[in-house]
Formats: sequence, structure tokens, C-alpha cells
Amino acid sequence: MNIRSLTRGDGVVIGAAVLLFIASFLDFYSCDGPLCREVPSTWDSRLFPVLPSIFLAGLIAAGLIVSARFQPAERKILGLGLEQWGMALAVFAAWTALWTLIGGGDVDKGSGQILGVIATLVLVAGALLPARVPALKAPLLPAPRQQQAPSPYGVNPNPGYGYPAQQGAPSGYGAQPGGAQPYGGQHPGQPGPAGGGDFAPFWFAVPVARPLYAEDGSPTPVAELAPGTWYLAVDQRGPALVAQTQDGRRGILQDTSGIQRG
Repeated sequence: MNIRSLTRGDGVVIGAAVLLFIASFLDFYSCDGPLCREVPSTWDSRLFPVLPSIFLAGLIAAGLIVSARFQPAERKILGLGLEQWGMALAVFAAWTALWTLIGGGDVDKGSGQILGVIATLVLVAGALLPARVPALKAPLLPAPRQQQAPSPYGVNPNPGYGYPAQQGAPSGYGAQPGGAQPYGGQHPGQPGPAGGGDFAPFWFAVPVARPLYAEDGSPTPVAELAPGTWYLAVDQRGPALVAQTQDGRRGILQDTSGIQRG
């Protein structure tokens, strides 16, 4: 599990989940006067099914969205990925929470109800907007501060995952590569001067943050490659590379311009 796989959108989802958890313990309704009994929180059985349909659904949605960052992109449940299930549950929780604002008889809206509505709306924003707002797709945590003088691509001699000098290529990938060099000219999967056409996996780093798209052609990125970290190219599709992240996820790197080979 690599926490640096989380994006700012995931941070919004996590924050919304915390708010939702706190709201579940607050008064769902408020009532003044001598005839008013103790106002229950959502954990009281008298308010069933508010707890499972809003609060638990929202918490489960957040868990699915965040955990999807640490799972292979091809992992699906009934044909849908974990993130897609999380989005659906987030929308359901927000829709249900909004309907609780309608009616209520003689009782007023409680702090738990109001905060629950706000939290579910923030949850939906964190789940759906990253696909349309590039700023929310940026890494949640900054890249680790470099200790030595950086190379022209911002990759130090001792960065993270898969650095060629520290970690050899995985079993079946052949010998570990030598010194870092820019990737350009002949693509690794093309026949070389000796006529060999087999692709040889290699380590590489990106000069700037770039999205990694699903292998099935989905427009939603499955991860973002960060500068200062080495990744493994396991295959090539035309000018694009099939890359593997440190947590085992694979995807298509469409923009290979300026990358640095290990």
C-alpha cells in the first residue's frame, strides 16, 4: 500500500467521511418544549433506516473509493470497479439525506441531519469531480524532498520504487538496466539494428506528473505517475507504454515524451 497513490479528491472523500461519522452521533432532529422527549441520534433504532441508508452507506462509499487506489484496476464486483460502486453509494447517500430535509412534522432539523447532508454532498463532489477538475487529480501528498542534486528530470540517484541500481527487474523481466538515460529515438518494442523485435521491460521516470489510464481504454485515470519515482514499463502499445506502479496497478502511459530510462 502506497499512500502517495491518493489524490486530492481522495482527501476530500476522507474528510467527508470523517464529518459523516461525527454527524451520526449528533441529534438528528431538534425539538423545544416540555412535550419533547430526548432527541435521538441516528444510532437509535427509532430512526431506522436513517443510519444504514445515509451514514453507513456514505462511510462504505468512502472506503470503496479510497481502497480502489490500492487495488488492481481490473478488480471488479459484478462488472463494476470498487470506485464505481463507491460513487453509486455516495450519490445514493446524498439523495437520501436531501429527502430527509423535506417534512419532519413539528420537529426542527438537528445538527446531525444538517451536517450529514453537507458531508454527503462533499462526498459526492470528491467522488465525481476529480474526473473533470484536474486539480483534484493531483497527488494528496507532495513528492519526497530530494536529498541530492537532482538530474535534469528531477530524479535522484536514490528515489523510490524500482530504482534500477537498488532493485533488479522482477522475475522474468531479464537483467536490471544500467545507468539512466533519456528515452527517445527508437522505441524499446521496435526492431533494433540486430533485428530483434521483442519488448524488453525497463525502468523509467517521468519529468512531470502524468496520468496512467486503464488498459481497457477508460478515460478515467487509474493512477498518476509522479516525478522522482521509478516505474516499470512492462509492454508497449504503439507510442504508449504499459506501466506498473509500486502497488501493482497497471495502466497506459499515453504521453512518453521526455521520460528518463533507467
